[in-house]
Amino acid sequence: MNEPIVLATSLQKRFGNITAVQDASFSIEPGEFFGFLGPNGAGKTTTINMLTGLARPDSGRLSIAGIECTGNVKAAQHLIGVVPDESNLYPELTGLDNLAFCGALYGMGRTARKERAALLLESVGLAEAGRRKFGGYSRGMKRKLTIAAGIIHEPPILFLDEPTTGIDVESARHIRKLISDLHATGTTVFLTTHYIEEAERLCSRVAFIVNGRVVRQDSLENLLAPVKGVSILSLCSTRSLEEADLAALSRSFPRYVFNPEKGNALSVQSEEAFPISPLVAFLEERGFPVLEAVRRRPSLEDVFVSVTGIGSEQMKKEGKK
Repeated sequence: MNEPIVLATSLQKRFGNITAVQDASFSIEPGEFFGFLGPNGAGKTTTINMLTGLARPDSGRLSIAGIECTGNVKAAQHLIGVVPDESNLYPELTGLDNLAFCGALYGMGRTARKERAALLLESVGLAEAGRRKFGGYSRGMKRKLTIAAGIIHEPPILFLDEPTTGIDVESARHIRKLISDLHATGTTVFLTTHYIEEAERLCSRVAFIVNGRVVRQDSLENLLAPVKGVSILSLCSTRSLEEADLAALSRSFPRYVFNPEKGNALSVQSEEAFPISPLVAFLEERGFPVLEAVRRRPSLEDVFVSVTGIGSEQMKKEGKK
């Protein structure tokens, strides 16, 4: 069995009286797509900063590709690519020059870095924008170039901190494909995100982090196993239910679990398939006309909510802070 390419043991980081990360332990296998999922303020960025040398752990141990990095992450810097949540490239330089400069930092020769930069600009869809100054790029274009800069030296491990936050849907889709394609070539990927559906779509293994603690980590398959046979129904009414109405539902249908969702929606879960009509009739009799009733398959969101008590809408709101 291969040794982990990243091994973190009991990492801890404090800022004054605030513990940002507490006793975080996890390992990443070579070629794995590992996701760190949690809301803003959970400790995701602090963790990735410790892994990439931007922050030093107060305690704990870290090794990358068998290299002891606890006190000196730079010992393995040639093996890692980093894509921070905010771009660290130079606005006054062109896209091409930014990439070439990053290549020079990793010791690439002039010809090699120019060729690699041109190739990457093409692969991220910025070939025509390569001669333009980075400062004039859109947010989505900046994120694409930042990813290209992170892989200019073809590192075996890529760390990405919230790569699709705050960009348009089309750019986010392109970036997810770019990351997925990189992983398909054998690159080990560590991704932080507060988008539950993104983690489910991309990652093979996921860790949930809340308030600086890793509260659960496992393969996507194992995480979803407990809800595999669960039947889930989403109902949408003309108005939202009050606590008294939810209590009445629970009394009348004790084998179901009810969770309010965004707007006037309601999620209904059961360990077995159940008919829709009794629920609809009950709600409409209490003055809640049902506009839509849709069955859906269980998802990572259902697991995340059950483990942490945090829903996707709360995650998204916090992600905008």
